[in-house]
Amino acid sequence: MQRVSVDAYVLDVLMADLVGHDRQPSAFVLYLRLWRVTHGGRTKSAPLSLRALSDQTGLSKRSIQDAIDRLERRQLIATERTMPTAIPRYRVLKPWHRWQNVTS
Repeated sequence: MQRVSVDAYVLDVLMADLVGHDRQPSAFVLYLRLWRVTHGGRTKSAPLSLRALSDQTGLSKRSIQDAIDRLERRQLIATERTMPTAIPRYRVLKPWHRWQNVTS
């Protein structure tokens, strides 16, 4: 069985913020899934359709769309498309790394 490393910030701060404050547990679930498929952002991006994300998370496609919007607004993911109808590529962003560098 493979192990997945997750930054402590994701579990200590982001989970409470997305699930508790924003009341968007689907956004947290999606972020974790994208974290997994991009190996914590070490892989630049991953192409995933809404159907694939729905199958992989157990969330409805509408919940996935809402979660994507939330995560993009919070600058936690970036979505890239080569054409409007292309399968999007999702990139995991870690803005807390910038904050750590500023405060260090």
